[in-house]
Order: sequence, then C-alpha cells, then structure tokens
Amino acid sequence: MDKPPDSSGDHLSATQQMEFTLADVLAVFEQRSDRAKPLTASDVMDAANCSRRTAHNKLGELVETGALETRKVGARSRVWWIPVPIATNSAEPVASTQRGPTVDTQIANAELPGSGEVLKARRQALRAAYDYIRDNPEASKMEVLTTVFPDNTAGCKTADEWWEMIEPELADLPSVDVELQRDHVWYFVKR
Repeated sequence: MDKPPDSSGDHLSATQQMEFTLADVLAVFEQRSDRAKPLTASDVMDAANCSRRTAHNKLGELVETGALETRKVGARSRVWWIPVPIATNSAEPVASTQRGPTVDTQIANAELPGSGEVLKARRQALRAAYDYIRDNPEASKMEVLTTVFPDNTAGCKTADEWWEMIEPELADLPSVDVELQRDHVWYFVKR
C-alpha cells in the first residue's frame, strides 16, 4: 500500500527530488510576469513541482550564492526574491550585481569539489576570480593568482592546486575567454 504524503510536502521520491537544480528554482523567479513580488517556499514548490524540503534547500543555496535574498515575514513565514542592483555614487551597479543571475547560477552549479563551508568558500573563490577578470579584462594567469588566491584560498594549500580547481569552471562562465598563445591571458568579453 502506498504511503500517504506527509504534511511537509516531502512526498516525492528521492530520485524526483535530486532532479532539481538551482537553475530550475531560479527560473521560477525569472519566468514570471511580476518579478517584483517575493515568493514563498510553497510558491516555488508548486511552480517547480518539487517537495518543500527541496524548495527550502535550493532557496537556501541561492541565498548563499547571492542570486536571491530572503526575509522572515512572520513567526513561521519567509519570502525570497531576486535582489535589485543598488546604484553607487557613480550610478554604476555594485560589482556583485554586475554578474547577473545567469553567472551567479552557473557559479552555484559549478562542479567544484567539497561540501558545506568548503564548497561555499570554493564558489566564493570562483566568484572572486570572475569579478577580477571582469574588472581587469586582460588579466594574466599570474595576475589572477597573485591577486585573487591570497584572499580566497578555499582550502587549497598552493596557488597551483587552487588554479587547477578554479580554471576549468572559470573558463565555462559567460563572457570569459582565454588566449592560450599569450601565457593564458584572460579576456572579459562584453556581449
């Protein structure tokens, strides 16, 4: 006899729950007509057809990456939304928002080793490397290593170990190209 679904909404099988990516959940926010309206976990659960636990886990990961923000709105209620870029005195968006949700989603889904705080630190290192290249469009590998690695070691003991982990994921991010003929010069290409 089938087990009835429990009140937490966790009635989907483990296989079904594993199918949802951060991009799937972020798409719920990006593909709606009123993008200013915050969503609840139930809204995401219904739109993505996933369990409450899966919705909460993915929403939490998206908050960690900076792709979403959250706020408690009652004793047991919380809402999530895509942050709006904040203008600085120069009318330029804050650096982290210049990445856009697509880049943040790719960083959140990057195949970096580790879990928990280690994985979070490695995603932050990838984000820092991307931001550096965006701000320094013709940066060499050495410049990236000497500038980004010291503050974003992500549990790596050497810069070479760090680079072997970060470089493949960095090369896959939008607007980043590498020219192999000139000592790995990285280019940030505005499209």
